[in-house]
Amino acid sequence: MKSRIEQLQEYLKEDSNDSFLRYALALEYVRVEKNDAATDCFLKLIKDDENYIASYYQLGKLYESLNHLEKAVIIYKKGIEIAQKSENKKTLLELQEACNMLLEIDEDDQ
Repeated sequence: MKSRIEQLQEYLKEDSNDSFLRYALALEYVRVEKNDAATDCFLKLIKDDENYIASYYQLGKLYESLNHLEKAVIIYKKGIEIAQKSENKKTLLELQEACNMLLEIDEDDQ
C-alpha cells in the first residue's frame, strides 16, 4: 500500500501545476516531520501560485516550529498583502493574529 506522500506525488505527475495537490503534499511532509521537504514544497507553491493564501499561514507555522521566527514574520506579512488584495478576510485575520503574536514575543525579548 502506498503512503499518502507517494499517492500525492503520483497525482502530481499527472498535473504538476495543481496547487491543492502541492499544498496537500507539503502538509503531509509536515505531518511526518520532513521539514526541509515541506519548506521546499511551500516555497515552490508560493513562487508558482502566490495567491494560494493558505500556504503562507502553514509555512509561517512551520517556520515557528523550527524557531525561524524572522522568516515566519516575513511569510505572514507577505500572506497579509495577498489576503488584502484578494479580500479574503478570514485568512487575513488568521495571518494578522499569527504575525502579531510573533511580533509581541519579539518585543517581550527586548
